[in-house]
Amino acid sequence: MSKPAVYPDLAVYLDLTDSTRTQKNYIIFDCQGDILNKQTEALTEETLDPEEWASMRTLGHRILDDAIDYLETLRDRPVWQHAPQHVKAHFEGSPPLDPEPAGDVYQEYVRYILPHQFGNTHPRFWGWVAGCGTVMGMFAELLAASTDAISGAFSYISNNYVELQVLDWCKELLGYPPTASGLLTSGCSASNLIGLTVARNTMAGFDVRGRGMQNAPQQMTIYCSDEAHSSIQKAVELLGFGNDSLRRIPVNESMQVDLTSLKAAIKNDRENGLLPICIVGCAGTTSTAAIDDLNALADICAEERCWFHVDGACGAWTAIAPKYKHLVSGMERADSLAFDLHKWMYLQYPIGCILVRNADDHRRAFSLTPTYLAHGEGERGLTGVDVPWLADYGFELSRGFHALKAWMTIKEHGTAKYGRLIQQNIDQAHYLARLVEAAPELELALPVSLNIVNFRYIRPGLDDARLDGLNKQIETELQEQGIAVASTVSLRGRNYLHVGIANHRSRWEDFDFLVREVIRIGAELV
Repeated sequence: MSKPAVYPDLAVYLDLTDSTRTQKNYIIFDCQGDILNKQTEALTEETLDPEEWASMRTLGHRILDDAIDYLETLRDRPVWQHAPQHVKAHFEGSPPLDPEPAGDVYQEYVRYILPHQFGNTHPRFWGWVAGCGTVMGMFAELLAASTDAISGAFSYISNNYVELQVLDWCKELLGYPPTASGLLTSGCSASNLIGLTVARNTMAGFDVRGRGMQNAPQQMTIYCSDEAHSSIQKAVELLGFGNDSLRRIPVNESMQVDLTSLKAAIKNDRENGLLPICIVGCAGTTSTAAIDDLNALADICAEERCWFHVDGACGAWTAIAPKYKHLVSGMERADSLAFDLHKWMYLQYPIGCILVRNADDHRRAFSLTPTYLAHGEGERGLTGVDVPWLADYGFELSRGFHALKAWMTIKEHGTAKYGRLIQQNIDQAHYLARLVEAAPELELALPVSLNIVNFRYIRPGLDDARLDGLNKQIETELQEQGIAVASTVSLRGRNYLHVGIANHRSRWEDFDFLVREVIRIGAELV
């Protein structure tokens, strides 16, 4: 036998012409094309499905029961446990060559992984404004994973209908027009990147996608407050503006962007031949939950012909809290709005969203259809058009079924309850602030504006430098003792404990406990 003509470059040829499919014949050639050796192996086929479904079903029921037990008994365990050295050492070494029993793999998870996670499901986790998940959200993630669900491409699949409905719900709840477009994302880092991409491509005045940023006729500038999230800077850098194009505007006493300084910066840039294209407003900053004057920013954008983007990662959902929705007035005027559902909608990570007022601008910034993804009108219904490919509205083609957990959980609880929970968290922040103000050992950094409280332990005779170090130690002790997870922030050059309340499990008594423990630990450390 000579080397097959259709495989002239192969050194090994696999022959499966045996009609019984019982063996594999390997024919090995030398460099001249002559047969060097022949090998025969029994023909077997493998899969990653269980060899025995009943035992895997039993394990699955056990895992689900354990997960529900874990959530039901959260208060009985520490909020946070750092991984000790033996746990770190367990995750060293090469990958396993041979299989391990599925039950043993699960037990490794229970022993080495579960006790040392972030802790954000716990009722007293308030660090960094992180959400805490729901039981229905957990079920939805299991269901989405069970079908390895894909969203984004293809039109007539149920996943996309679910996402489009969730987007419609978001538009309605946040005051956006029904004609706006949107996309569910992995979080506000991605949402801000998408929103600023649309802003750049729409406002640049030339074909950015075709010619590239190196051919921009003018340097473009973007404006945000000193308190804006770092994802804005990352997006500016990734989009090729360069960090020098980002203008960080100082804030006023309420930690809102200073409007006079903003106008002066825009005027100065225009006079120097630059092109202001976008102003980023904050609907809830990460450090203090400050909300910029969004109506004033919308007015400035209209006057200056700038795109208005709002980062509402932390605070956009204030819009559905009956007593507090006025705080984000003007947010609905944004050209693009980024927000998270894994923070103040309490859903499992990851899920964020971007809404864009002009759907055509949004699609033009991302739509790309190579031949292997060519799609026409598809099946025609009463409207005569098919569902748009969601991949045409973002940078990802491969996307998971983020929408299912939002759809199922909102269906389970209803938006009115969500509004009450968000209002409850804001009320809890005001309650904590009153506890702090009533305690002579504590000092509030700023009046509470939303759901974040910043305060510190104080002691007569200690200067600010020593108080900074002391409060950092208090943060560490709260975490290491499993009492609560707060973080720390620097405000006006001083360290404060930072409590960001985006937790539907927190109770009023948890804040009483926190204040008592901060005072106790502070006194012990002094």
